[in-house]
Amino acid sequence: MTRVLVVDDDPAIVRALVISLRARQYEVDSAEDGAGALRAAAARHPDVVVLDLGLPDTDGVDVIRRLREWSRVPILVLSARHASGEKVQALDAGADDYVTKPFGMDELLARLRAAVRRAEPADGGDVVVETEAFTVDLATKKVHRDGRDVRLTPTEWHLLEALVRAGGRLVGQKQLLREVWGPSYGTETNYLRVYMAQLRRKLEADPSRPRHLITEPGMGYRFEK
Repeated sequence: MTRVLVVDDDPAIVRALVISLRARQYEVDSAEDGAGALRAAAARHPDVVVLDLGLPDTDGVDVIRRLREWSRVPILVLSARHASGEKVQALDAGADDYVTKPFGMDELLARLRAAVRRAEPADGGDVVVETEAFTVDLATKKVHRDGRDVRLTPTEWHLLEALVRAGGRLVGQKQLLREVWGPSYGTETNYLRVYMAQLRRKLEADPSRPRHLITEPGMGYRFEK
């Protein structure tokens, strides 16, 4: 199920969006300011962010920049700012789309769906990744082994997803920590060791000799088919 983070200090807009999104089977979290948005994004790992620029504690463009330091989540700006320069500034900072207030709910939902689609792997073969031991379905966020679903915690899933999406490339320790745990992390390498061990126990045929979840000592981790 797609998770949406709504960031706006107008309770009426938040309420309308929450009702509309939940009616369409989205999971929804909300925040009323920039600090709350960054905390929620780090803790809840939304699939898309709907962000107002006029926040009480900081400018929404700064929130976009902070998110882009560690996250690739699609960001849909929802703002009363109509000036072309302000739109360009938000898009250059890393936003994926821009909707001006007042807005039509149908258009907003269509743009949200499009942002989520663009974030998904373009090739169907990349959505489901198969190894000799297990299968990862990035679209449904499920892992299968021996014909059964493997139950992963949210943190285990986000760690696995980050490695699988890297497609065999080395992912550095600091990058993984920030992508999975949030922007305030970067040195807690023990977290990676603990959760990688848990993933290997659940997924590898021989966890002591992993074939798919590979450690590059002192550098990071890599996923191999």
